[in-house]
Amino acid sequence: MIGAQVLSEQTLLLGWLGYVPVLLWAIWRAPWVELFTDSRRQHLLFGTVLALFALWLVRRDFDTGVSYHFIGMTAVTLLLDWPLALVGGLLAQTGLMLLGRQDLAAMGVNGLLFIGLPVLVTEACAILVERAQPKNLFVYIFCSGFFAAALSALLCLLLALGVLWMDERFVMPEWIEDFIGYLWLIIFPEAFINGMVVSALVVFCPEWLETFNRTRYLQAPWKDDDPGR
Repeated sequence: MIGAQVLSEQTLLLGWLGYVPVLLWAIWRAPWVELFTDSRRQHLLFGTVLALFALWLVRRDFDTGVSYHFIGMTAVTLLLDWPLALVGGLLAQTGLMLLGRQDLAAMGVNGLLFIGLPVLVTEACAILVERAQPKNLFVYIFCSGFFAAALSALLCLLLALGVLWMDERFVMPEWIEDFIGYLWLIIFPEAFINGMVVSALVVFCPEWLETFNRTRYLQAPWKDDDPGR
């Protein structure tokens, strides 16, 4: 997360101008009828919001105005699909704001960087995997889970660093090469956490994953004596 004190007023305004249309589009596309009539979806949404809220509370705040925490939006997107993932991320953001752990003015920038961008990357990876139509579920777990989370974390960090660099209010590290070396310490845990959650859901509760094709991945294997083979 990025604090409002290290962002210019122009960047804060642009963040809200970009975040609000994304939220409105997500609210428009969200399956509200199915959500209100299906208690299972309601439990998944509220449970996911609570999990995100707790995950984002476990963070390291620095005096420079930035905070480090895991994102977790890859697993949320695969679980809820992108419209409800954006809505859930907003609800978790609101909880942090009410606790004073996030600035209201910076919610737009943080929402675009750490909610909208991971959702976009995960949805793109899921679409590409679905178009390839692999029958091996490990392709889904790795490409949509591990790889999407790692790529999301990398892009979030680089774009956030770019925004701070352009505003020139954040003191950049003296040795940028050393800072880039620490990216692996952030990317790998993010990929591991999201990948493990997706793996557990595929094994124990595949029906919870909105983006998981159970018919293709979990179809019964052929038998040697099957005459239809």
